[in-house]
Amino acid sequence: MTRTIPFQTVVDALLDDRTPFPARYLHRFSDITPMDQGILSQSWPQIALQRKHTLLEDLEDLAESDTLTNFGDIARSLLKDPDPQVRIHAIHLLWEDEDTKLVPIFLSLLNADEDPEVRAAAANALGLFVYQGELEKISAQLHHRIEDDLLKAAASAKDALVRRRALESLGYSGRDEVIPLIEAAYHAKSPEWVASALFAIGRSSDERWKKLILPKLREPQEDIRSEAIHAAGELELSSARPVLLDMLEDEEDLELRRELIWALSKIGGQGVRDRLEEILEAETDDAEVDFIEEAMDNLTFTEDMSKFDLFGLDPDDDLHEEDTDDEDDPDED
Repeated sequence: MTRTIPFQTVVDALLDDRTPFPARYLHRFSDITPMDQGILSQSWPQIALQRKHTLLEDLEDLAESDTLTNFGDIARSLLKDPDPQVRIHAIHLLWEDEDTKLVPIFLSLLNADEDPEVRAAAANALGLFVYQGELEKISAQLHHRIEDDLLKAAASAKDALVRRRALESLGYSGRDEVIPLIEAAYHAKSPEWVASALFAIGRSSDERWKKLILPKLREPQEDIRSEAIHAAGELELSSARPVLLDMLEDEEDLELRRELIWALSKIGGQGVRDRLEEILEAETDDAEVDFIEEAMDNLTFTEDMSKFDLFGLDPDDDLHEEDTDDEDDPDED
Protein backbone atom coordinates (compact mmCIF):
# COMPACT_ATOMS: atom_id res chain seq x y z
CA MET A 1 0.00 0.00 0.00
CA THR A 2 1.45 3.38 -1.03
CA ARG A 3 -0.21 5.03 1.99
CA THR A 4 2.36 3.32 4.20
CA ILE A 5 5.19 4.99 2.29
CA PRO A 6 6.27 8.27 3.93
CA PHE A 7 5.08 11.21 1.84
CA GLN A 8 8.59 12.62 1.90
CA THR A 9 9.59 9.59 -0.19
CA VAL A 10 6.95 10.61 -2.77
CA VAL A 11 8.28 14.16 -2.83
CA ASP A 12 11.87 12.94 -3.11
CA ALA A 13 10.84 10.95 -6.17
CA LEU A 14 9.40 14.13 -7.67
CA LEU A 15 12.63 15.98 -7.00
CA ASP A 16 14.68 13.28 -8.77
CA ASP A 17 13.96 14.23 -12.38
CA ARG A 18 16.56 11.74 -13.64
CA THR A 19 14.21 8.87 -12.78
CA PRO A 20 10.60 8.42 -14.00
CA PHE A 21 8.10 9.25 -11.29
CA PRO A 22 6.36 6.03 -10.12
CA ALA A 23 2.73 5.99 -11.25
CA ARG A 24 1.75 4.13 -8.09
CA TYR A 25 2.46 7.30 -6.11
CA LEU A 26 -0.17 9.39 -7.94
CA HIS A 27 -2.99 8.32 -5.62
CA ARG A 28 -1.07 9.86 -2.71
CA PHE A 29 -2.09 13.30 -3.97
CA SER A 30 -5.80 12.45 -3.67
CA ASP A 31 -7.40 13.75 -0.46
CA ILE A 32 -3.95 14.92 0.62
CA THR A 33 -3.55 15.57 4.35
CA PRO A 34 -2.59 19.03 5.63
CA MET A 35 0.75 17.63 6.83
CA ASP A 36 1.55 16.11 3.43
CA GLN A 37 0.38 19.30 1.72
CA GLY A 38 2.87 21.21 3.84
CA ILE A 39 5.70 18.87 2.84
CA LEU A 40 4.79 19.26 -0.84
CA SER A 41 4.47 23.06 -0.64
CA GLN A 42 7.88 23.36 0.99
CA SER A 43 9.58 21.34 -1.77
CA TRP A 44 7.45 22.57 -4.71
CA PRO A 45 9.77 25.44 -5.75
CA GLN A 46 12.67 22.97 -6.09
CA ILE A 47 10.79 20.56 -8.39
CA ALA A 48 11.71 20.87 -12.08
CA LEU A 49 9.06 22.73 -14.07
CA GLN A 50 8.55 19.96 -16.64
CA ARG A 51 8.20 17.50 -13.76
CA LYS A 52 5.41 19.65 -12.31
CA HIS A 53 3.61 19.78 -15.64
CA THR A 54 3.88 16.03 -16.13
CA LEU A 55 2.64 15.33 -12.60
CA LEU A 56 -0.41 17.57 -13.01
CA GLU A 57 -1.22 16.09 -16.44
CA ASP A 58 -1.08 12.62 -14.89
CA LEU A 59 -3.37 13.74 -12.06
CA GLU A 60 -5.88 15.08 -14.61
CA ASP A 61 -5.84 11.73 -16.42
CA LEU A 62 -6.27 9.86 -13.15
CA ALA A 63 -9.15 12.09 -12.07
CA GLU A 64 -10.90 11.33 -15.36
CA SER A 65 -10.42 7.57 -15.10
CA ASP A 66 -11.01 7.23 -11.34
CA THR A 67 -13.92 9.33 -10.13
CA LEU A 68 -13.17 8.49 -6.50
CA THR A 69 -9.99 10.55 -6.54
CA ASN A 70 -10.05 14.13 -5.29
CA PHE A 71 -7.19 16.49 -6.04
CA GLY A 72 -9.01 19.63 -4.95
CA ASP A 73 -6.67 20.55 -2.09
CA ILE A 74 -3.49 20.39 -4.14
CA ALA A 75 -5.21 22.22 -7.01
CA ARG A 76 -6.33 25.08 -4.75
CA SER A 77 -2.79 25.49 -3.46
CA LEU A 78 -1.53 25.99 -7.02
CA LEU A 79 -4.03 28.55 -8.33
CA LYS A 80 -1.53 31.33 -7.60
CA ASP A 81 1.56 29.45 -8.79
CA PRO A 82 4.04 31.65 -10.70
CA ASP A 83 3.90 29.37 -13.74
CA PRO A 84 0.80 29.89 -15.93
CA GLN A 85 0.73 26.27 -17.11
CA VAL A 86 0.59 25.10 -13.50
CA ARG A 87 -2.30 27.50 -12.86
CA ILE A 88 -4.12 26.10 -15.89
CA HIS A 89 -3.68 22.52 -14.70
CA ALA A 90 -4.93 23.55 -11.25
CA ILE A 91 -8.08 25.01 -12.80
CA HIS A 92 -8.60 21.85 -14.84
CA LEU A 93 -8.41 19.73 -11.69
CA LEU A 94 -11.22 21.85 -10.19
CA TRP A 95 -13.60 21.83 -13.17
CA GLU A 96 -16.16 19.60 -11.43
CA ASP A 97 -15.81 21.21 -8.00
CA GLU A 98 -19.06 22.98 -7.04
CA ASP A 99 -17.58 24.91 -4.11
CA THR A 100 -18.74 28.51 -4.57
CA LYS A 101 -15.64 29.72 -2.72
CA LEU A 102 -13.86 29.09 -6.01
CA VAL A 103 -15.99 31.64 -7.86
CA PRO A 104 -14.17 34.80 -6.66
CA ILE A 105 -10.84 33.12 -7.45
CA PHE A 106 -11.92 32.16 -10.96
CA LEU A 107 -13.38 35.63 -11.56
CA SER A 108 -10.11 37.20 -10.45
CA LEU A 109 -8.18 34.95 -12.82
CA LEU A 110 -10.61 35.73 -15.64
CA ASN A 111 -10.35 39.47 -15.17
CA ALA A 112 -6.78 40.00 -14.08
CA ASP A 113 -4.43 37.12 -14.82
CA GLU A 114 -1.55 38.14 -17.08
CA ASP A 115 -1.76 34.97 -19.18
CA PRO A 116 -4.60 34.69 -21.75
CA GLU A 117 -4.72 30.91 -21.55
CA VAL A 118 -5.23 31.10 -17.78
CA ARG A 119 -8.02 33.65 -18.29
CA ALA A 120 -9.59 31.33 -20.87
CA ALA A 121 -9.36 28.34 -18.51
CA ALA A 122 -11.03 30.39 -15.76
CA ALA A 123 -13.83 31.40 -18.14
CA ASN A 124 -14.30 27.74 -18.96
CA ALA A 125 -14.42 26.71 -15.30
CA LEU A 126 -17.09 29.33 -14.54
CA GLY A 127 -19.50 27.52 -16.87
CA LEU A 128 -20.28 25.02 -14.10
CA PHE A 129 -21.47 27.86 -11.88
CA VAL A 130 -23.60 29.42 -14.63
CA TYR A 131 -25.28 26.02 -14.89
CA GLN A 132 -25.67 25.83 -11.10
CA GLY A 133 -27.25 29.28 -11.19
CA GLU A 134 -29.77 28.23 -13.83
CA LEU A 135 -30.74 25.36 -11.51
CA GLU A 136 -31.02 27.85 -8.62
CA LYS A 137 -28.34 25.98 -6.67
CA ILE A 138 -26.37 29.14 -6.00
CA SER A 139 -27.59 32.60 -5.03
CA ALA A 140 -29.09 34.78 -7.73
CA GLN A 141 -26.65 37.54 -6.81
CA LEU A 142 -23.62 35.31 -7.37
CA HIS A 143 -25.14 33.87 -10.54
CA HIS A 144 -25.66 37.32 -12.06
CA ARG A 145 -22.17 38.45 -11.07
CA ILE A 146 -20.68 35.48 -12.92
CA GLU A 147 -22.84 36.13 -15.98
CA ASP A 148 -21.99 39.83 -15.98
CA ASP A 149 -18.26 39.18 -15.93
CA LEU A 150 -18.52 36.49 -18.61
CA LEU A 151 -20.66 38.76 -20.81
CA LYS A 152 -18.06 41.49 -20.47
CA ALA A 153 -15.28 39.04 -21.36
CA ALA A 154 -17.22 37.58 -24.30
CA ALA A 155 -17.83 41.03 -25.73
CA SER A 156 -14.58 42.84 -25.08
CA ALA A 157 -11.72 40.62 -23.90
CA LYS A 158 -8.55 41.32 -25.86
CA ASP A 159 -7.83 37.68 -26.68
CA ALA A 160 -10.16 35.67 -28.93
CA LEU A 161 -9.63 32.49 -26.92
CA VAL A 162 -10.93 34.22 -23.76
CA ARG A 163 -13.96 35.57 -25.64
CA ARG A 164 -14.73 32.14 -27.06
CA ARG A 165 -14.45 30.34 -23.74
CA ALA A 166 -16.64 32.97 -22.08
CA LEU A 167 -19.26 32.47 -24.80
CA GLU A 168 -19.14 28.70 -24.33
CA SER A 169 -19.78 29.06 -20.58
CA LEU A 170 -22.63 31.47 -21.27
CA GLY A 171 -24.30 28.74 -23.31
CA TYR A 172 -25.94 27.63 -20.06
CA SER A 173 -27.31 31.11 -19.40
CA GLY A 174 -30.86 32.21 -20.14
CA ARG A 175 -29.84 35.88 -20.38
CA ASP A 176 -31.13 37.65 -23.49
CA GLU A 177 -27.72 39.20 -24.10
CA VAL A 178 -26.30 35.76 -24.93
CA ILE A 179 -28.46 35.29 -28.03
CA PRO A 180 -26.78 37.89 -30.29
CA LEU A 181 -23.35 36.69 -29.12
CA ILE A 182 -24.11 33.13 -30.25
CA GLU A 183 -25.60 34.38 -33.53
CA ALA A 184 -22.53 36.50 -34.28
CA ALA A 185 -20.18 33.60 -33.50
CA TYR A 186 -22.22 31.16 -35.61
CA HIS A 187 -22.05 33.43 -38.65
CA ALA A 188 -18.36 34.29 -38.19
CA LYS A 189 -15.77 33.46 -40.83
CA SER A 190 -13.55 31.74 -38.28
CA PRO A 191 -14.18 27.98 -37.86
CA GLU A 192 -13.14 28.28 -34.22
CA TRP A 193 -15.91 30.79 -33.53
CA VAL A 194 -18.50 28.62 -35.30
CA ALA A 195 -17.43 25.62 -33.20
CA SER A 196 -17.74 27.71 -30.03
CA ALA A 197 -21.22 28.87 -31.06
CA LEU A 198 -22.33 25.26 -31.55
CA PHE A 199 -20.73 24.29 -28.22
CA ALA A 200 -22.77 27.02 -26.51
CA ILE A 201 -25.91 25.93 -28.38
CA GLY A 202 -25.42 22.39 -27.09
CA ARG A 203 -25.53 23.75 -23.54
CA SER A 204 -28.51 26.03 -24.08
CA SER A 205 -31.51 23.66 -23.91
CA ASP A 206 -33.09 26.23 -26.23
CA GLU A 207 -35.06 24.97 -29.23
CA ARG A 208 -34.58 28.27 -31.05
CA TRP A 209 -31.17 26.99 -32.20
CA LYS A 210 -32.31 23.71 -33.76
CA LYS A 211 -32.48 25.15 -37.26
CA LEU A 212 -28.81 26.12 -37.06
CA ILE A 213 -27.55 22.63 -36.24
CA LEU A 214 -28.63 20.57 -39.27
CA PRO A 215 -26.63 22.58 -41.85
CA LYS A 216 -23.42 21.96 -39.88
CA LEU A 217 -23.74 18.18 -39.43
CA ARG A 218 -21.86 17.49 -42.66
CA GLU A 219 -19.47 20.40 -42.33
CA PRO A 220 -16.03 19.49 -43.76
CA GLN A 221 -14.33 21.16 -40.79
CA GLU A 222 -14.05 18.36 -38.20
CA ASP A 223 -14.36 20.54 -35.08
CA ILE A 224 -17.54 22.15 -36.38
CA ARG A 225 -18.99 18.78 -37.41
CA SER A 226 -18.22 17.32 -33.99
CA GLU A 227 -19.84 20.20 -32.12
CA ALA A 228 -22.91 20.06 -34.38
CA ILE A 229 -23.31 16.33 -33.69
CA HIS A 230 -22.94 16.95 -29.96
CA ALA A 231 -25.45 19.81 -30.03
CA ALA A 232 -27.97 17.67 -31.95
CA GLY A 233 -27.79 15.10 -29.19
CA GLU A 234 -27.96 17.62 -26.36
CA LEU A 235 -31.05 19.26 -27.87
CA GLU A 236 -32.49 15.81 -28.74
CA LEU A 237 -32.98 16.93 -32.32
CA SER A 238 -35.15 14.21 -33.88
CA SER A 239 -34.83 15.73 -37.36
CA ALA A 240 -31.10 15.00 -37.16
CA ARG A 241 -31.65 11.27 -36.58
CA PRO A 242 -31.62 10.14 -40.26
CA VAL A 243 -28.51 12.20 -40.98
CA LEU A 244 -26.66 10.89 -37.92
CA LEU A 245 -27.57 7.28 -38.71
CA ASP A 246 -26.32 7.76 -42.27
CA MET A 247 -23.09 9.38 -41.05
CA LEU A 248 -22.49 6.49 -38.66
CA GLU A 249 -22.29 4.07 -41.58
CA ASP A 250 -19.06 5.55 -42.93
CA GLU A 251 -17.41 7.38 -40.01
CA GLU A 252 -13.95 6.00 -39.27
CA ASP A 253 -12.70 8.61 -36.80
CA LEU A 254 -13.12 7.10 -33.32
CA GLU A 255 -14.02 10.32 -31.50
CA LEU A 256 -16.56 11.39 -34.12
CA ARG A 257 -18.01 7.89 -34.14
CA ARG A 258 -18.47 8.10 -30.39
CA GLU A 259 -20.12 11.51 -30.73
CA LEU A 260 -22.56 10.04 -33.25
CA ILE A 261 -23.39 7.05 -31.07
CA TRP A 262 -23.93 9.15 -27.96
CA ALA A 263 -26.02 11.77 -29.80
CA LEU A 264 -28.24 9.02 -31.19
CA SER A 265 -28.63 7.53 -27.72
CA LYS A 266 -29.98 10.87 -26.52
CA ILE A 267 -32.31 11.33 -29.50
CA GLY A 268 -33.61 7.76 -29.75
CA GLY A 269 -36.42 6.80 -32.10
CA GLN A 270 -36.80 4.60 -35.14
CA GLY A 271 -33.75 2.60 -36.16
CA VAL A 272 -31.44 3.75 -33.36
CA ARG A 273 -31.57 0.69 -31.10
CA ASP A 274 -31.25 -1.72 -34.04
CA ARG A 275 -28.22 0.15 -35.35
CA LEU A 276 -26.47 0.28 -31.99
CA GLU A 277 -27.10 -3.42 -31.44
CA GLU A 278 -25.52 -4.16 -34.84
CA ILE A 279 -22.46 -2.09 -33.95
CA LEU A 280 -22.17 -3.74 -30.55
CA GLU A 281 -22.34 -7.22 -32.05
CA ALA A 282 -19.57 -6.44 -34.53
CA GLU A 283 -17.29 -4.63 -32.03
CA THR A 284 -14.21 -6.48 -30.71
CA ASP A 285 -12.45 -3.74 -28.74
CA ASP A 286 -13.31 -3.99 -25.03
CA ALA A 287 -13.23 -0.24 -24.45
CA GLU A 288 -15.59 0.37 -27.35
CA VAL A 289 -17.90 -2.41 -26.19
CA ASP A 290 -18.11 -0.70 -22.79
CA PHE A 291 -18.84 2.64 -24.42
CA ILE A 292 -21.57 1.26 -26.69
CA GLU A 293 -23.19 -0.58 -23.78
CA GLU A 294 -23.21 2.67 -21.81
CA ALA A 295 -24.78 4.43 -24.79
CA MET A 296 -27.46 1.73 -24.98
CA ASP A 297 -28.22 2.22 -21.29
CA ASN A 298 -28.62 5.91 -22.02
CA LEU A 299 -30.88 5.05 -24.96
CA THR A 300 -33.09 3.01 -22.63
CA PHE A 301 -33.39 6.07 -20.38
CA THR A 302 -34.27 8.21 -23.42
CA GLU A 303 -36.94 5.74 -24.50
CA ASP A 304 -38.40 5.55 -20.99
CA MET A 305 -38.61 9.34 -20.80
CA SER A 306 -40.33 9.49 -24.20
CA LYS A 307 -43.00 7.13 -22.87
CA PHE A 308 -43.72 9.51 -20.02
CA ASP A 309 -43.93 12.38 -22.52
CA LEU A 310 -46.27 10.37 -24.74
CA PHE A 311 -48.79 9.94 -21.94
CA GLY A 312 -48.26 13.44 -20.57
CA LEU A 313 -46.78 12.13 -17.34
CA ASP A 314 -44.12 13.65 -15.13
CA PRO A 315 -41.94 10.80 -13.81
CA ASP A 316 -41.26 12.71 -10.59
CA ASP A 317 -44.98 13.22 -9.99
CA ASP A 318 -45.61 9.55 -10.70
CA LEU A 319 -43.02 8.48 -8.14
CA HIS A 320 -44.40 10.95 -5.63
CA GLU A 321 -47.89 9.49 -6.00
CA GLU A 322 -46.51 5.98 -5.42
CA ASP A 323 -44.77 7.18 -2.25
CA THR A 324 -47.98 8.80 -1.07
CA ASP A 325 -49.92 5.64 -1.60
CA ASP A 326 -47.26 4.00 0.56
CA GLU A 327 -12.41 40.04 -30.00
CA ASP A 328 -14.64 43.19 -30.88
CA ASP A 329 -15.77 41.17 -33.90
CA PRO A 330 -15.60 37.39 -33.59
CA ASP A 331 -14.48 37.23 -37.22
CA GLU A 332 -11.16 38.72 -36.16
CA ASP A 333 -8.87 36.27 -34.36
